[in-house]
Amino acid sequence: MVKSVYFLSDAHLGSRAIPHGRTQERRLVNFLDSIKDKASAVYLLGDMFDFWYEFRTVVPKGYTRFLGKISELTDRGVEVHYFTGNHDLWCKDYFTAECGMIIHRQPLTLELFGKEFYLAHGDGLGDPNRSFKLLRSMFHNRTLQRLFSSLHPRWSMEMGLNWAKHSRLKHATDEEPEYMGEGREHLVLYTKEYLKSHPSINYFIYGHRHIELDLMLSSTTRILILGDWITHFSYAVFDGVNLFLENYIEGETKL
Repeated sequence: MVKSVYFLSDAHLGSRAIPHGRTQERRLVNFLDSIKDKASAVYLLGDMFDFWYEFRTVVPKGYTRFLGKISELTDRGVEVHYFTGNHDLWCKDYFTAECGMIIHRQPLTLELFGKEFYLAHGDGLGDPNRSFKLLRSMFHNRTLQRLFSSLHPRWSMEMGLNWAKHSRLKHATDEEPEYMGEGREHLVLYTKEYLKSHPSINYFIYGHRHIELDLMLSSTTRILILGDWITHFSYAVFDGVNLFLENYIEGETKL
């Protein structure tokens, strides 16, 4: 029997701006449990944690149900791929050594069942926002990372979690548009430009924007933005023939 491939992103586990965090994590774990016999691979496209900063001998507390379920999947032979986002780019080797995940720090192009996929979290792709670009470059700066790592986790983790909370609340207050239209959506514009030099790609799949989008760009190419696991509880699944964008309802996962 051909097993399916699943894609999801943006759970922001541990967010201090999400009042139903424990329920949210349990729902995500229940979903992963429901697909453990159906999945050949699971691609987590970034920001599964609201803030993850990994020290050499210390990792953030919590998330035991989620990480335990991921470990169960990899122990069963399911490939779990983790793409770093803009909230969890500071992971090192813990996810690989302890949970068996495969880490990706850059967009990935791969072939699945004869179809070509382009996968990325989506931050920094086509977004012209200068302040975000500056912040992103600071987050990726090795010198600044070393300075942050020199702080005691008591302070650095508190700083990071509060920054992430502020970021989540700011987005909610600013009422970021659900969809800006094909001519203004940054990931769509980036994809159209990238497709000019890579016309063989069939599916572009992103996270980051917290919207659900399934858009045909040509007769052979689609772009999907995965929504999130805060309000949408959405995912994509590829069964080897068809790609679907679905919402998880407890007890109703079919593919």
